[in-house]
Amino acid sequence: MKAFEDFLLQFVDDKALLWVEIFLLIFAALLIGYLINRLILFLEQRASLTQTVWDDAFLEASRKPAVWLVWIVGVNFAAALAARKTDSDWYEPIVHANRVAVIFLITLFAVNLIKRAESNLVNPRFVSEPMDATTVRAVGKLLRATVIITALLITMQLLGYSVSGVLAFGGIGGLAVGFAAKDLLANFFGGLMIYLDRPFSVGDWVRSADKEIEGTVEDIGWRLTRIRTFDQRPLYLPNAIFNTIGVENPSRMLNRRIYETVGVRYADISRLKTIICEIKAMLEEHDAIDTSRTLIVTFNKFAASSLDIMIYTFTKTTQWVEFHSVKQDILFRIAGIIEHHGAEIAFPTQTVHLPDPLTLDTGDGRDNGADEVKAS
Repeated sequence: MKAFEDFLLQFVDDKALLWVEIFLLIFAALLIGYLINRLILFLEQRASLTQTVWDDAFLEASRKPAVWLVWIVGVNFAAALAARKTDSDWYEPIVHANRVAVIFLITLFAVNLIKRAESNLVNPRFVSEPMDATTVRAVGKLLRATVIITALLITMQLLGYSVSGVLAFGGIGGLAVGFAAKDLLANFFGGLMIYLDRPFSVGDWVRSADKEIEGTVEDIGWRLTRIRTFDQRPLYLPNAIFNTIGVENPSRMLNRRIYETVGVRYADISRLKTIICEIKAMLEEHDAIDTSRTLIVTFNKFAASSLDIMIYTFTKTTQWVEFHSVKQDILFRIAGIIEHHGAEIAFPTQTVHLPDPLTLDTGDGRDNGADEVKAS
C-alpha cells in the first residue's frame, strides 16, 4: 500500500489520493461481499441435497451477516482512514462503531442459526426421529434471549458502561418488578412448566372440565397459550391457569372406547344367549377393534322395558371421524344380528292390566253385555 501511495503521489495531491484510497476500500468491500454472497449461495445449493441438520442452518445463518460484515467494516475502515488523515475527532467513534457492528452481526448469525436449527430439528426431512416441537421452541427462545442479553452487556462494556453496576441495579430492581408483576411472572413460570412437563404440545386436542376449555393448541408462548375451539374461535389463556386446573389430552389416547347398551324385548329372551355370542364373535373378528384391550359383551340387567346387553370394547383408531365411522358400522352389524334371529330391539312400552271387564251404560238402566270392553 505504501509503494502504491508513493506511485500515486507523483500524479495527485494528498487530498485526491485520500479519495482514491476511500474509493478503492469501498469498492473492494462491495466486491468481496458480492463474491462471498455468491459463494455461500452455491454452497447452500449443494447443502440442500444432503439431509444433515447443521450445514443448511449454518450456511443460511452466515450468508447475510458475512456479507454485511465485509460491507460495514469496509465502509467504516474508509471512514476511519479519512478521519485519521484529516485529524478529525471521528476516528475513535468509528472504531467503536466497527466493534459494535461486529458484535451485532455475530449476534444476528447466532440468532439465525438457532432459528433455522429449530425448524430442522422438528422436520422429518432432516432427522429420522423429529424432536418435540414444543421443547425445541422453548430451548430456542431461551438460547436467543441468552445471546441477545449477552450481546447487549458486551456492547455496553465496550461503550464504557459498567456492566457490574447494571447487574447490581437489575438485582435490586428485580425485587420491585417481581412484586409489581407477580401475575406476569406466574404466567412465565407456568409456561416454563408446560415446556418442562409437556402435558400438551402444539397441535394437541386438549380439554378441561374445570373451566369448560376444549380445542386444539395453536401456540404456547411465555405468557399466553392460544387454543382454537371447535367452532374456530381463538381462546387465549394465561399460562398460570394450567397450574390450578386439570387438563385432559385426548390426542395422546391409545384407543377410543365403544360403550353401549342395547336392549332386546322380553319376548326374545330365548334367543338372547345366541345373539350375545354372535355379537362377541363379530367384534373379535372386526379389523378395527383392538382385541388386546378389554372386550365385553354380556347380558347386563333386566330393565323396565328390555333385556339389556352391555357392549364394551376399544377401537384401534383414535381419530375422531374414523372412530365414529367404525362405531356406526358396529351398531349396524349388531342390529343385523338381532334381526337375523327374529328378535327386535326394545323400546319403552307399558302394559295396563284391568282386573274386571268394562261395561257400557246404555241409559235404560241395563248393562249391555255385548259392549263389554277389555283392555290389556
